[in-house]
Amino acid sequence: MTDGTPRVRYEKKDRVAYITLDRPAVLNAMDLRMHDELATVWDDFEGDDDIWVGVLTGAGDRAFSAGQDLKERAALDRAGAPPTSFGSRGLPGRPRLTERFDLTKPLIARVNGYAIGGGFELALACDIIVAAERAIFALPEARLGLIPGAGGVFRLARQLPLKTALGHLLTGRELSASRALELGLVNEVVPDRELDDCVRGWVDDILRCAPLSVRAIKEAAMRSVDVPLEHAFGLQYHWEERRARSLDAGEGARAFTEKRRPVWSGR
Repeated sequence: MTDGTPRVRYEKKDRVAYITLDRPAVLNAMDLRMHDELATVWDDFEGDDDIWVGVLTGAGDRAFSAGQDLKERAALDRAGAPPTSFGSRGLPGRPRLTERFDLTKPLIARVNGYAIGGGFELALACDIIVAAERAIFALPEARLGLIPGAGGVFRLARQLPLKTALGHLLTGRELSASRALELGLVNEVVPDRELDDCVRGWVDDILRCAPLSVRAIKEAAMRSVDVPLEHAFGLQYHWEERRARSLDAGEGARAFTEKRRPVWSGR
């Protein structure tokens, strides 16, 4: 079913984790081995306190990811494997990124080409999307007798106006990078040659912020987005409690008073 070649490159440098889907010959299509490797990556990414932000991308210049490896899926079907539906229960790599609702570190999707099917769903699960001008997004599952079961149905309907989302979900129509920007689905679109510099700018801006503040803000925003405003104030937020007790909680005010840049410890 799969060979022994690693499917994911995982590198850490200067408080940044770089996660690269590494099957460029097949447009970084995701097979079961890749999902299994990614599970280990996400565990390490969330658990390493020295890492403050992550960048997810695809190898090569053609695709972020073309989604599920349909050749592998066809082979599984022939072998009598049960069909997939919503979520990844019982499958390798669970919980996958699309179901890691407690991932509190910021994750940037660097979309350098096609983000199709499960690849688009991965991007939708990230906090910030930066795309090259030639990037193309689509959820074509309906054309294949499938569904966007890794959260595409749910996230697209939340991140776009409902009629717009349904138009793409029910037809599989492609969404250009420029149109995605107009709709607020991506944060920035730049010429291909400027993609890395643009991503680095977002990374640098995040690293200027207190890491525990960033995690507390993300947790609060994601947990409260569907909660009535008055109830949101009364919820308990684990990372806000940690931030409030941290060394960094007073560092910003001290640095301002001393007219210097803050030095964050993340502890």
